[in-house]
Amino acid sequence: MYKRVLLKISGEALAAGRGFGIDAIFVSRVASEIVQLASSGCQVAVVVGGGNFFRGVAEQAIHMDRVAADHMGMLSTVINGIAMQDAIEKLGIQCRVMSAIEMHEVAEPYIRRRAIRHLEKGRVVIFGAGTGNPYFSTDTAAALRAMEIRADVLLKATSVEGIYSADPKKDPDATMFTTITYMDIIKMGLRVMDTSAVSLCNDNNMPMVIFSMREEGNIVRVVGGEKLGTLVTS
Repeated sequence: MYKRVLLKISGEALAAGRGFGIDAIFVSRVASEIVQLASSGCQVAVVVGGGNFFRGVAEQAIHMDRVAADHMGMLSTVINGIAMQDAIEKLGIQCRVMSAIEMHEVAEPYIRRRAIRHLEKGRVVIFGAGTGNPYFSTDTAAALRAMEIRADVLLKATSVEGIYSADPKKDPDATMFTTITYMDIIKMGLRVMDTSAVSLCNDNNMPMVIFSMREEGNIVRVVGGEKLGTLVTS
């Protein structure tokens, strides 16, 4: 269904419930789904968060300078990107990590045209270090990169099935939306992703699908057009 996608994965998801670090088995599972997509001809770009190591707004950063804390979070995303790159290349697909903060020994600098060329050649591209600027989350980085590479859709893989009217873990009466608009997310105050990312997608008509990655094969199903999760449109 989609020819070029940007997949956003949280850093916490890579810890697979352990809270800290990387679960190698889970990373390999996600990598196998990404390889399956790339092998089928879909062009795949990935943005990985860094919350399994450090988040600039986390409790351990409460007394730190925000800029310093955000820089630490950016470096965490590069660690996750390298781990994901290793897992993908072990399965036979070339992968490039491109960092918004230059670190030539471990990643390519992010250059938009080079990133698009990698995708056209069938390589998976992982965008690290967020936008390269403090005060912007990896959700905003995912929205920005999706538009820069002209992705058909932004896929946000989470631990829940989609967008709910309230937190389903706290409210048993919460209902899931199959479709919703970005403006409704803002009006209803739904904590799907940060407001700057929502506004960016809304202003540029970037569709987004939010779905659960707990079930194996869901990434492939969503890209194939199966109706999973919540579709968000302008």
